[in-house]
Amino acid sequence: MAKQAAISQLRTLVVEDHKAFLDHITSMLREWPNTQIVGEVQDGLQAVERATTLQPDLILLDIGLPGLNGIEAARRIRKFAPNARIIFLTQESSPEIVHEAFNLGASGFVSKSLCYKDLPAAIEAVLHGGRFVSTGLDGHAR
Repeated sequence: MAKQAAISQLRTLVVEDHKAFLDHITSMLREWPNTQIVGEVQDGLQAVERATTLQPDLILLDIGLPGLNGIEAARRIRKFAPNARIIFLTQESSPEIVHEAFNLGASGFVSKSLCYKDLPAAIEAVLHGGRFVSTGLDGHAR
């Protein structure tokens, strides 16, 4: 994949059903330069709707969501916001789920337990046209 052009303001949609974790992630992102949170939603259907209307540069997407799971949400988002880069931020860790996520066009897969260490590296890799998988997860995408 070719290197992506530099983005002056990374427009980010955060999709997480646990409010405390959502608040933690958005707080972390607000401290980073050039990151703008354009939306926060707590279910998969809202994720598809907001991705469609907002056309974010990056979507941080949980898998275990109400309404529509993250895998199915990503499948739909690909149709309506094809340029958005998706990083799954989840507790899921099975090789099948990781593989399916990348088959859907995800750019990253970050374990929630490693998010403070891995999320900055994942975003950096994705912005430069690469892919990222947290240590200990299936490395199909490395």
